[in-house]
Amino acid sequence: MKKQSLVKGAFVLTVAAFLAKILIFGNSIVLSRVLGPEGIGLKKMVMPFMSLMMTLTTIGLPVAISRLVAEADAQRDRQKIKKILLIALSITVSLSILMVFLSTIGAKIFLPYFLTDQRAYYSFMAMIPVIPIGAVSGVLKGYFRGKQTMNPLAIAQVLEQIVRIWFTYVLVQRLLPLGIEFAAAGAVLSGVLGEAASLLVFIIMFRISQQRKLRLPRPAWSQVTRGKTIVMELLQTGLPTTGNGFGMSISRALQPIVITKSLALAGIGSALIAKQYGMLAGFVMPLLFLPGFINQSLGITLVPAISEANAHGNLLLIKRRLNQAIGVALIIGAPSTVVLYLFSLELMTVIYHAPAAAPMLKLLAPFFVLNYLQSPLQSVLVGMGRAKTAMINNVLARFITIMLIYPLASNPKLGIKGVIIAMGMGVILETLLHHSSLVKLIGFFLNGQTIAKILAAAMAMGYIGRTFFVLLCSPRVHLGVPISLVVGIIVSIFVYIFLLNMLKVIRKNDLARIPLLGKLFPFWH
Repeated sequence: MKKQSLVKGAFVLTVAAFLAKILIFGNSIVLSRVLGPEGIGLKKMVMPFMSLMMTLTTIGLPVAISRLVAEADAQRDRQKIKKILLIALSITVSLSILMVFLSTIGAKIFLPYFLTDQRAYYSFMAMIPVIPIGAVSGVLKGYFRGKQTMNPLAIAQVLEQIVRIWFTYVLVQRLLPLGIEFAAAGAVLSGVLGEAASLLVFIIMFRISQQRKLRLPRPAWSQVTRGKTIVMELLQTGLPTTGNGFGMSISRALQPIVITKSLALAGIGSALIAKQYGMLAGFVMPLLFLPGFINQSLGITLVPAISEANAHGNLLLIKRRLNQAIGVALIIGAPSTVVLYLFSLELMTVIYHAPAAAPMLKLLAPFFVLNYLQSPLQSVLVGMGRAKTAMINNVLARFITIMLIYPLASNPKLGIKGVIIAMGMGVILETLLHHSSLVKLIGFFLNGQTIAKILAAAMAMGYIGRTFFVLLCSPRVHLGVPISLVVGIIVSIFVYIFLLNMLKVIRKNDLARIPLLGKLFPFWH
C-alpha cells in the first residue's frame, strides 16, 4: 500500500473526519427521534466509562506504535515491525481481557455508586465488548499511521458511522417495546458494532497491504518475553500519552467547578452563572474548535513523518515538515479566527439565537489562532520521542489556566471575561512551552515571513468579506442576515485563496499534491 505525503495524508483524514462529523450529526437526529431525551441520558451516562476503559486498555500505544513503526520502516527493519505489532497486541489484548473481567464482575457492585439512574446498567453491559475490539483496532491504527497510509483510517472512520446509524435505527426500534433502558443499551451496542466494522476494515486492509502474512516464525514467539527494549520504547511514548489524557480529563472535571465557584464569589447569581457558562461551553467553544479537523489530521500524520526523518537523523527534514504543517494549520486557522471575530454577532444570532454570547467569542477568538500551532509542535515532540515533555507542557498549561481562573473570574469587574482571559493565557502558555522545547531540542524557529503573509491575507480577507456583508445587508440590497452571512463568508474564502496565491504562500506544486482541490482552482495552473 503506497505511502502518502504529509499534506495528502492530512487531507484524506480531514475529509473523512468531516464526513464522519456529518454522519455523527445524522445519528444524533435519528437517536433524538427514536430514543428521546430520557434514553439519550441513559446512554450518555456510560460514555465517560467507555473513554476511561479505552484509555486504560490502550495506554497510549497507538501513538507509540505509529512512531516506532515509522522509524523501523525508515530503516527497512521488517522484523522489528513484526515484533512491535506482536508485543503491542500482547499488551493490549491482555489488558482488555483484564478490563472485561473487572467490568463484568464489578458492574453490579460499583455501578450503583457512580450511576444516578440504575437503568443505565444495561447500557454499561452493552458497552463492554468494545474493549477488546478497540484494543486490536488501536494497534492496527497505529500500524497504518506508522506506514503513513491514511486511506484505511479514513474508510474505517466513515464506515463505522454508517454502520452505527443503521444499527441504531434497527436495534433501538426493536428494543423500545421492552423498555427505554433496553433501547438505550441498543444504541450503545450500535456503537460497538460500528467499531467492529471499523476493525474489519483494518484487518482486510492489513491483509491486502502484506505481500506475505506478517507473522513471526515459531521460534521468535519465545522472544516476546525478552523484547524489553521494544516494550520500553512503546511505554516511553504510550504512558506519557495516557498521562496527558488523564490530565486533560481531570482539568475538564475541575474547570466547571472552579468557574462556577469563582463567578459566585464575584456576586453573580446562580441562574446567570449557568447561562454564561452554558454559552461559553456550549456555544463559543464548539465554534472555536469547529475548524479543528486539520489539527487532528495533521497530528496523526505528522508523528510518523517526523519519526521517519528522525530515524534517518535528518534534522533539516524535521524542520521543513514542521514548518509545512504549521503553514497548513495556519492557512485554515487564521481565516477561521478572523471570520469568528468579525462575524461573531451574526454567527451567534443565526446559529444559536444567542447574541449575548458574541462578546465572549470575540474576546477568545484571537487567542485561539495559536491553538493551531499547538498540534504540529506537540506532534514533533512525540515523533522525536519526547512524549514526556509534551505531557508536562500540556498538564502545566492546563493547571495554570485553572489557577488563573479563580483570581480573574472572582473579580466583579471581570466575571466571565476573567474566565476567557485565563483560557486565552493558557493557550498562549501551552504554545510557548511547546515552542521553547523544540528550540532547545532542534533549534527550531517559526518561519516568520510565511506566517506574516498568511495573517495579512486573512486580515485583508476579513475586511473585504465584512464590507461585502454590510453591502448585502444595506437597504438597497437587503438580502437578510443569514443569506448575507453565507455569501459574505464564501466571498471571503475566494478572496483569501486569491491572496495566498498572489503572495506565493500556496503554489501550484503544493496544490498538485492535494487531491481534487487542484481541479477546483484551475487558475493556479
